[in-house]
Amino acid sequence: MTRTVRLFSLVLLFFVTTHVRAEKRPNIFIAISDDQSWLHMSAYGSKMVSTPSFDRVAREGVLFTQAFCPSPGCSPSRAAFLTGRNTWQIEHAGTHASYFDKKYETFPDRLAASGYTVGYTGKGWGPGDFKKLGRTENPAGPRFTAKGYRSKRFGYVGGFERFLRERPKDKPFCFWFGSHDPHRSYVKGSGLAKGKKLSQAEVPPFLPDRPEIRSDMLDYAVEVERFDTHLGEMLALLEKEGEFDNTLVIVTSDNGIPIPRAKANCYEYGIHMPLAIRFGDKISSGRVVDDLVGFTDLTATIYDLTTVAPPTSFPIVGRSIADILRSKKGGVVDASRDAVFSARERHSSSRYRSLSYPQRAIRTHRFLFIRNFKPERWPAGPAQKFDRAKYDADGMLATSRLGGAHGGYHDIDACPSLTYLIKNREDAEVGRFLELAVGKRPAEELFDIRADPGCLRNLAKDPNFADVRAKLTKRLEDYLSKTGDARMTEDGDIWETYPRVSKLRWFPEPDWARKNPKSVPKQDWLEKRRPRK
Repeated sequence: MTRTVRLFSLVLLFFVTTHVRAEKRPNIFIAISDDQSWLHMSAYGSKMVSTPSFDRVAREGVLFTQAFCPSPGCSPSRAAFLTGRNTWQIEHAGTHASYFDKKYETFPDRLAASGYTVGYTGKGWGPGDFKKLGRTENPAGPRFTAKGYRSKRFGYVGGFERFLRERPKDKPFCFWFGSHDPHRSYVKGSGLAKGKKLSQAEVPPFLPDRPEIRSDMLDYAVEVERFDTHLGEMLALLEKEGEFDNTLVIVTSDNGIPIPRAKANCYEYGIHMPLAIRFGDKISSGRVVDDLVGFTDLTATIYDLTTVAPPTSFPIVGRSIADILRSKKGGVVDASRDAVFSARERHSSSRYRSLSYPQRAIRTHRFLFIRNFKPERWPAGPAQKFDRAKYDADGMLATSRLGGAHGGYHDIDACPSLTYLIKNREDAEVGRFLELAVGKRPAEELFDIRADPGCLRNLAKDPNFADVRAKLTKRLEDYLSKTGDARMTEDGDIWETYPRVSKLRWFPEPDWARKNPKSVPKQDWLEKRRPRK
């Protein structure tokens, strides 16, 4: 080989290698906590928690102040993120604890088909049955756990370490870390036991500022910090592998904090999420961005940055935020992003015949407008339920250790805060907060979020906001109709036909159902599980 040919070969190899390196596809790492509202990261100014790992992602990437989940419940929220479609566009998967149809492709599905190695640890999509309609594995991908750990709540870091060890080194990867923190239940008093002070607790405006409530918030804070610790250990593994700067790191949560009037509600504390994104030197770091971003936008961004084609049979609805990530601006980068949407149907088994509490919401930079499609139903469940054992025998109502007829609020996670509200309901102030959490709500709710982030003052009937209400009503209804929401375009009772695979509870027939039996939807799946008297 002549010197000229050797030189030419070396130059050619240099350019080929450089091109391959430049075209190396990015990895995807998603860390998603379970039940955490946006305020509760120290990067947002919280003094109740210390979250150095999240703060690092925000500092070395972009911190988003206006990120919103597609539903205030874990299963539908995760399904929408995975599919890139609104919850009302994915049938069973858009409600809680039902099925996930194989026809709705997820981004792990598509990335795996294009050569990515995919996996998850902890909580992927769920709760629900993903096998019933054709899937063979969780919609988040194959599960990785650390050997020697029996509990699904432990071994997260070991599961990721195993994934990194076993993956092909020449392929990009997509990994989903789904923590079970800070989902309840908590160890009562764990916050104080860890040295936190009641004075540190940040009490939401829709709960009374009492020591019992503060202690419950501190217990939650401990769980948030545990998620952050696991996140930090996983980021260290990415660094050790030399993959950190070529990995799109997305850190968020699936829905809001599990306290009364937050989780399972389309209020601010139910749908407003923490979000930080890091992508090495591929984005301008150290910025705080105020653009309205939804989870389906994150899905679109993953497809965009990996150059993997999104599904065509059931297209995604989000818009990539790659332009925001690459921008050098802070504040509002793209003024056209002026609204996001969220929704809920059935959460827990919390009403007569496990019926849904259907809500749809539109959030702009200033206002939150909510449409409650069935205001005759109880949003958290009726006060009283049947005792299952007694109902089997003679249909007796359950008695509650919390005071008789107050044991049926199952769309609120059992917690010291709820217990306190029920036990002290005769206190005028506390009783008002209990009513905010469990009382019936009007068909329309409108809140000025800048003045009222706790969503306490409904402006829907205020004449000073009539124009705002009318515009948001039209915009919400137009979007729901355009995207095929059954609550707008056909019989919304289709939602009640999707089976709930988790346990059921049984409640007395409400007045509205007794007076109008035709208003009760047909539910063949429920009849098969009705207890015998």
